[in-house]
Amino acid sequence: MKYKVPVIPGDGIGPEIVAEGMKVAEAAAEKHGFDIEWTTFSLGADHYLETGELVGEDALKDLSRYRAIYLGSIGDPRVKPGVLEKGVLLAMRFYFDQYVNLRPVKLLEGIWTPLKDKGPKDIDFVVVRENTEDFYIGIGGRAKAGRSRDEFEVARTLYDVKFGLDVESDSEEIAYQIGMISKEGTARVIKYAFDLAMERGKHLASVDKANVLSDIYGFWREEFERLSTQYPEVKTDFNFVDAITMWFVKNPEWFDVVVAPNMFGDIITDLGAMIQGGLGLAPGANINPEGTSMFEPIHGSAPKYKGMNKVNPIATIWAGAMLLEHLGERAAAEDVIRAIETNIKGGKVRTYDMGGSATTSEVGDDIAAIVLKEI
Repeated sequence: MKYKVPVIPGDGIGPEIVAEGMKVAEAAAEKHGFDIEWTTFSLGADHYLETGELVGEDALKDLSRYRAIYLGSIGDPRVKPGVLEKGVLLAMRFYFDQYVNLRPVKLLEGIWTPLKDKGPKDIDFVVVRENTEDFYIGIGGRAKAGRSRDEFEVARTLYDVKFGLDVESDSEEIAYQIGMISKEGTARVIKYAFDLAMERGKHLASVDKANVLSDIYGFWREEFERLSTQYPEVKTDFNFVDAITMWFVKNPEWFDVVVAPNMFGDIITDLGAMIQGGLGLAPGANINPEGTSMFEPIHGSAPKYKGMNKVNPIATIWAGAMLLEHLGERAAAEDVIRAIETNIKGGKVRTYDMGGSATTSEVGDDIAAIVLKEI
């Protein structure tokens, strides 16, 4: 079996960390009797600065032929913040309709967590974040009195109706962002979460803010309740987003699968990353179960460390394991995660952020060797 996988090394430390992820994935492939053929796509800051193009239609069509994309990182100080992130990352997520953002929150043996008296048995859950709707749909703007008259009038009227205030006399400029969720978009991500819960501990927690933002998140809760009737074996509960941040810290052992709208999912998954040991250990996936998915570490491009061969590649290696599982190679994926844990417990080959002095490539070499050695 040969899998063809496109690679986007990206910016900053991206090429270094994704090289280690490829190295470990190839070791797992060798052990389990399949091959991986990588194809590199040069998207990111260099491509944009050279061509003025973020991600072209031809590249998107080409990438759509594959089931899984391996991504290093996107972001560069030479480019204004938001340009690459929206023009490349969000463009791909929307184009490929990657409506699930999947984030495992799992504390591995040998990793310190800031939560007192908590260990690996307590921190092992998955967050399913809706990935294409909510406040990320791009509807919003800014308007000034006396300019862009029609746009300002619409925003002013909305504000007047809600609060009885005359925006034009009280403020010379306003900003607004509109969140929207659909029945179809909400139902499909919640169903994905229920199916995942059936595979794991049969417990699904939903996140919303239906007590205050009752239109948009009341609708989310109604869809969750409707779909829950199709999964009588799954225990469910509701959590307001502010409350769940407390429970993640106090009682992470309560959770197995968590499903959240886009905005709230964005926030709570970074908290999840910290309680599992930090951004250097946190992988993520943007999934379209029927189309093209994308796997990446959740940390940024860390441009100040570019070319220094010192950053932690474990999040990227772990994202590679998620990619292998998505392709159907679950045993290979499990071997990679076990090898990561063995590397960490060994304590000798660690990067600076974990109290060691090993290089990025030395960590990759060690994990790849463990994959090949362990039976």
